[in-house]
Amino acid sequence: MEPMNTSRRNFLQLVGLGVPVSVALAACGGEPSQTGAGGGSGGGKGVASYWTLSGKPQEDIRKDTIARFNKANPKSKIDITLFANDAYKQKVKTAIGAGKAPTMIWGWGGGGLKSYVDADQVVDLTSWFDENPDLKEKRFPSTLGAATVDGKLYAVPIETVTPIVLYWNKKIFDQVGAEPPQSWGDIMDLVPKFNAKGIAPFSLAGQSLWTNMMWLEFLFDRIGGPDVFQAVFDGEKNAWSNPAALKALGEVQKLVKANGFQKGFQSTVADQNADQALLFTGKAAMMLHGAWTYGSMKADGGDFVTGGNLGYMNFPSVDGGKGDPSDTVGNPGQYVSISSKASKEAQDAAKKLLTTTMLDDTEVQKWIDNGNIAVVKSAGDLISGVSDANDKAWLQFVYDTSSKASVFAQSWDQALPPSQATPLLDNIGKLFQMDISPQQFADNMNKTIGT
Repeated sequence: MEPMNTSRRNFLQLVGLGVPVSVALAACGGEPSQTGAGGGSGGGKGVASYWTLSGKPQEDIRKDTIARFNKANPKSKIDITLFANDAYKQKVKTAIGAGKAPTMIWGWGGGGLKSYVDADQVVDLTSWFDENPDLKEKRFPSTLGAATVDGKLYAVPIETVTPIVLYWNKKIFDQVGAEPPQSWGDIMDLVPKFNAKGIAPFSLAGQSLWTNMMWLEFLFDRIGGPDVFQAVFDGEKNAWSNPAALKALGEVQKLVKANGFQKGFQSTVADQNADQALLFTGKAAMMLHGAWTYGSMKADGGDFVTGGNLGYMNFPSVDGGKGDPSDTVGNPGQYVSISSKASKEAQDAAKKLLTTTMLDDTEVQKWIDNGNIAVVKSAGDLISGVSDANDKAWLQFVYDTSSKASVFAQSWDQALPPSQATPLLDNIGKLFQMDISPQQFADNMNKTIGT
């Protein structure tokens, strides 16, 4: 899944909260905005530096946290620099490669973090976590996987969780006389019922490819359990040929052959929210998508959300499968690592921020106020204060799904390095277009392991 596209991450961005705002970087590589202790233009005088993303309302929360820390710690100030998403990825990659990384490196964990570890660019935080047990205790256990490389912790989970969700249109289900699926078999049984009524069983933005990937992520897990993809991530030879993987690939093609998606789904693009529109206008009965789509469906779908017509659930079990249906996939959090090239003074300031101010009660409340569940257990205590009944129910669902999952698997294209993620998406497209068989998919992807 393409990381941190604002429309995908700000899953409860309601009308009136504003649109995503970028800190512009010229194509030739201009300098980003920098915000110092007071929230205005910074002079780079802090003892530590922090690079992260721009975009409302997230950047305001990030800036406020740094400003509050700097006010309380005038001798250990941290300079925050904000980048637009794509510009950030290139800038931080270049800086790390040149040995000039910021003290605090914001990221998505997984494959990107592993590349930093392999290059000895980030600090091993394992013993520091042991010395500060509250860092683990306050966070959802499922967030730590993407912060771990070879059994050691190299990043701190921060900010918010966004699981992938199975949505359905309650009006359409009532119209057809159907019940929400409780198993994969139920899903396949529902397909002909909706098709017979001229309703697409599922909406899918197939051209975007990462949306297709969600189906495989869940089917791999529900059929074979988390170890199936873990073997891929660990680089085991021929891991994609696991029998459970081949079965999952085959089940997806059965769904395609049964006309499980709208006609022309291969040309539908997620960034235009056309897949969401099919659901809330009743042209599709269900949709598998990220939690971030709740806000845009509420904003654009008339009374679809406010009228209580949106249903949602975790992905159901597969009959005979080994996976735990309480597990989920998506974005278990965002992550901060500390540069191994930073001075001890800078590293100490970063660690103090992470233990005192980042994800403190004030920040967690701000995430809730903006419709997000922070990666800490205390977020659940604040849901009761949400006034809108639909939003409250939604936030409770996201909290329960994220906090109760024993495994919160990271989206594959974030977990894997680019050398594997790019061909993965290409082969997923071919699989859904029926251009390759499950075995050909596995053969193609096995060749990428270790690259």
